[in-house]
Amino acid sequence: MVSKKIRGVAEVEFICFSQSETEEKMQGPALGLVSSVAVVLSTKTAQFILLLFLVMTSCRITGGTPQNIVFIVADDLGWNDIGFNNPNIISPNLDALAREGIILNQSYVQPLCSPSRAALMTGYYPFRLGLQHFVIGQDQAVCVPANKTFLPQVLKSQGYATHMVGKWHLGFCDWACTPTYRGFDSFFGYYGAAEDHYTKTIGTGYDFRENLNILESARGVYSSFLYADRIQQIISTHKTEVPLYLYLAFQQVHEPLQVPDDYYNLYPNVTDENRRRFVGMVTALDDAVGQVVKALKDRGLYNKTLIVFTADNGGWVPSGGNNLPLRGGKMTVFEGGTRAVSFVHGPMFYKTGIRYDGLMHLVDWLPTLAEASGSNYKDPDADGVSQWNSLLSLSLPSARQEVVYNLDFSLDPLQGRAAIRVGDYKLVAGFPGLYDDWYTPGEVATPSLQNWGAVGHNDTTNWHLISQLLIKETSGTRCTPYYLFNLKDDPAERTNIYDDHPDIVLQLEDRLSYHKQHYIPPNFPPGSPAANPAHYGGAWTPGWC
Repeated sequence: MVSKKIRGVAEVEFICFSQSETEEKMQGPALGLVSSVAVVLSTKTAQFILLLFLVMTSCRITGGTPQNIVFIVADDLGWNDIGFNNPNIISPNLDALAREGIILNQSYVQPLCSPSRAALMTGYYPFRLGLQHFVIGQDQAVCVPANKTFLPQVLKSQGYATHMVGKWHLGFCDWACTPTYRGFDSFFGYYGAAEDHYTKTIGTGYDFRENLNILESARGVYSSFLYADRIQQIISTHKTEVPLYLYLAFQQVHEPLQVPDDYYNLYPNVTDENRRRFVGMVTALDDAVGQVVKALKDRGLYNKTLIVFTADNGGWVPSGGNNLPLRGGKMTVFEGGTRAVSFVHGPMFYKTGIRYDGLMHLVDWLPTLAEASGSNYKDPDADGVSQWNSLLSLSLPSARQEVVYNLDFSLDPLQGRAAIRVGDYKLVAGFPGLYDDWYTPGEVATPSLQNWGAVGHNDTTNWHLISQLLIKETSGTRCTPYYLFNLKDDPAERTNIYDDHPDIVLQLEDRLSYHKQHYIPPNFPPGSPAANPAHYGGAWTPGWC
């Protein structure tokens, strides 16, 4: 607590309390504020207000409610794919934001796209939503359960204007599943997973919309250019008296590996073709983020904005991504698939330019941003916990001491069956996922990668056949290795200490058993012919489930 007194025509005592002190004195939620003012008046109200204003402006209020929130998701960006982790990557805008902010050094996500986005939007682990298995396919009648409140709905209740640009990938078979029905005022992007960056097609259909309408004019424009233009338009026309929530779910750096020559040519020393295209896409993403920052500054919003950046999963090894020194990548519960590149930036943070080692997970962002916005929204059944106090102070321990990486007890959990971290210890209980090695940039493969290349993403029959080759788990027989790691001493997961610490294994298995009580089996039906774009003029369209 800091106390200041100014004497003169009025006596004013200005007291800056911490968040916890404020809540104690208010005997209720602090609604995201970290300051409280006690004033003793002895003369005219006008004089007091003037003096109070002078004192407040001389005291840096580091925890005030952020007026605007910009949340950026990079698709398939690996630990070793960003400049502040790898100096060979050209990402000056993201690097500057990270170094002027707080790098979240132990921020966790899911091994794949749809599960991560569901966790972010709802504050629930995907295994509690039935969305823990692979991703939602274009032709699957699957959406996030309608009874779950989405993050933009919470912020909208606080008066925020809510806009989304980019990739949805949370189901669209019913219009009620789509962004403008789940809390966004506007949507500019696509519903599916991995469309062409220029043609906006995936499989046999076109997939790009502005709100509910197909946007044909998006054809032929590179995705990051298209998104940057739209973002600048939103910011430049935004009414500054209204708080803004902008969700930017970039398509970069997801396959297909496509990038304009100007970015490709920045990396003449990268000899692997996939890797060269991939890192060029990283720089294209960085340029788009730079344009977002410029637009915020031009509109006078930059110093009133909280910026959050995260990858949705680890780098995709077959398509140029890299996660060294971490093990594995996308499609595994190893750290390379689940420990994300992430940071926060904004004027409300007093300590910056550091790496914060407190545990976080995507499920935490809904309650964290709810508190930051001033909302008293609570969902006692959700998995997320607010990290706002911890981020503001950095001297408090993380509000999270446990992370559940995944629970998938289906026949073919190719992204990993079950894993949990409690404190420094991590248990992998069963098949860990398709990639279990440490891959150098541009390196191809393992037998499992060859199997991946032999089938398509949406061929669930072949996926099942592959699983029979890879996942040899039978009742009473443990053919797939189980792992225990001390991540504090061994963050790269090189030493399996499972057999050395049966007591710790038992404790972590008890925690997994607890979470199994809340497990919902995967909702992963076969594709429906009703989704065929041929029924809708060649476009992927809701309304068939």
